[in-house]
Amino acid sequence: MEGRSPAQVYALVFGVVLVAAGILGFFYEASFSTGDDAESDKVLGILAVNGWHNLVHIATGALGLAVAGSYANARLYALGFGVVYIALGIIGLLMDNPDLLLDIIPLNDEDNVLHLLIGVAGIGAGLATPATPAPSTAAS
Repeated sequence: MEGRSPAQVYALVFGVVLVAAGILGFFYEASFSTGDDAESDKVLGILAVNGWHNLVHIATGALGLAVAGSYANARLYALGFGVVYIALGIIGLLMDNPDLLLDIIPLNDEDNVLHLLIGVAGIGAGLATPATPAPSTAAS
């Protein structure tokens, strides 16, 4: 991944991981029920998912893949999703278990810790990527 900024690597890696996690999640639970009827299952017995949660993973991952080629957009993605995922992790940890964010997305403590780690990685990648790329040192 030579020549890519830390934010571009973050967008690419988490893009692939989140899309794959979303697709895998549908094999565990594909229900789109809400409220008291909301169903969920745990991927690998750890992370709570349902159809809505899977769609969020696929959408955020696809966005990461879409911006991975752009220096500026990958930096914005890393910083923006870093903040969003940290907030989501904190909100999730403060909720009572079993957690159901917005009455549709199941969360558990493992999800919340993972969201915090993804968020910290995003902030780190975004801050490690200067606002403007360094000038090229390649010979013409």
